[in-house]
Amino acid sequence: MSRQGQAILLWSTPFAGAFFLAAFFMFPGFNPPLSPTMTPEEVAAFFKSNVASIRGVAIFCNIICATLVPFFAIIVVQMLRVINSSPIFAYSYLISAAVGLTAFILADYCWAMAVFRPDRDPQLISLLNDMAWFFFITPVGLLVVQNLCLALSIYLDANPTPVFPRWVAHFNVITALLMVPGAFAIVSKVGPFAWDGSLSFTLRLVTFAIYVAVMFFVILNIFNRDVAEEGVAA
Repeated sequence: MSRQGQAILLWSTPFAGAFFLAAFFMFPGFNPPLSPTMTPEEVAAFFKSNVASIRGVAIFCNIICATLVPFFAIIVVQMLRVINSSPIFAYSYLISAAVGLTAFILADYCWAMAVFRPDRDPQLISLLNDMAWFFFITPVGLLVVQNLCLALSIYLDANPTPVFPRWVAHFNVITALLMVPGAFAIVSKVGPFAWDGSLSFTLRLVTFAIYVAVMFFVILNIFNRDVAEEGVAA
């Protein structure tokens, strides 16, 4: 793919951010998040009372996933330019990102199914809600592998002018570490590690949002640097 094609697709990322913010404020279960301690009857009542907003979020989440695919693919293309690094790092990054987006869309579908038939047994609606939050919060191993693969690829870069600045490797390692608490949401119903807690929910979402924003500008700077080095006007 030409750099021009990559640059065009890269600009899908701000749209993903805009849709994510809209979904966050549209879905009352995010702000504040639903508590894992809610009874099935309370969960069912919540979904019955918020059918329209949850359906809107389901549509937005599909768009978010679609607009993030080019973003992660462009990072992989840049990783393949790294000298002295195995392409396995890039392929692992791509697979981890793809499976992570799949988990995100599964969470979205679980919430959508919960409101598709809001008169279901409250136990089933509660089950779908539990599944949604587990898919949304707990698959952090994929994010850790994804970030560490990019970091290791950067550390091994033997280009005279590295593809990625070295600080991006440090940034990815820190990002990986900040994602780890989310894994404990599967065994915690209260406290900072629960899916509505400060570490599993707030820290994870803020970290991911910052990661996407920072990597967007990193890729944009790489494009601008390459154009400048070739002596072509941006």
